[in-house]
Amino acid sequence: MKNYILKRILQLVPVLFGLTILTFLLLYISPGDPAQKKLVSMEQTITEDMLEDMRKEMGLDRPFIQQYADWLTDVLHGDFGICYRDGLPVAGKIFKALKNTALLALSSIFVSILVSIPLGIYSAVHQNRLTDYFIRFISFFGNSIPNFLLAVLLMYFLCIQTKLFPVLSKGGSFREMILPMMALAIPNACRFTRQIRAEVLEQLGKEYVHGMRSRGVNERFVLYRNVLRSAMVSIITLIGLSIGSMMAGSVVIETIFGWPGMGKLVMDSITARDYPVVQGFVLIFGTIYVLINLLTDISYRYLDPRVEKEI
Repeated sequence: MKNYILKRILQLVPVLFGLTILTFLLLYISPGDPAQKKLVSMEQTITEDMLEDMRKEMGLDRPFIQQYADWLTDVLHGDFGICYRDGLPVAGKIFKALKNTALLALSSIFVSILVSIPLGIYSAVHQNRLTDYFIRFISFFGNSIPNFLLAVLLMYFLCIQTKLFPVLSKGGSFREMILPMMALAIPNACRFTRQIRAEVLEQLGKEYVHGMRSRGVNERFVLYRNVLRSAMVSIITLIGLSIGSMMAGSVVIETIFGWPGMGKLVMDSITARDYPVVQGFVLIFGTIYVLINLLTDISYRYLDPRVEKEI
């Protein structure tokens, strides 16, 4: 098991290295002069001498490789640079927003799993019955609605019409998190339900299930001890990928509801052309996505020991 994990980690080293290069290029090839943008954010009168001094201070007069090496060294020490807008450290702003995004994403995933697993199993066990058709219709409909449209509908009915929740988030409280969490959880729960149903149905049709039933094994034991365990490899893949995509894809939802997370921060930074923040966002979320894939691969090994032999 240790060799398997070590092998997977070593395979990620070139991926993370390539990610750092692409992230640095994001700022290096971005339009405009970073020194000029920083001086503008400081509300100073810009002269050629000031621009030249600022470029030297920011290291923009050095070769690309040296700039990249200095930047990578700073990143490895937790320094992502300084914001152009307010002169504050990028790392502090990003990690504060990341905490709110992680809370929103993980809560949405938890609610999605809590709803989808029993619905998916129930729908598979009662295949082609009225309840199965109803669950399939709801899951198809919920998965088809774009996140931004669902967010607007939730805001209209639960905020404007019934006034149950605030329209926009102000302090990031739990009550303010409910609507953006629902906007992210509903499509995921519908997608999980369809996937779980398909996986459980596939397992129910296999010979080992018919054999256990013919021997009089308890139906609940067959379903929860064997069928669900065998289906978990595909289900964990879906959940693992959804965590990464949900954290990165919450940009629109956080912007609509004003949730103080990474999505809102990066959208505001893009509007203000605050490239160091965007750069930090890309690097951190790329790393998170890669690490989630690693954890997903490791979970395969626990659920199915044959995975190590196949790789």
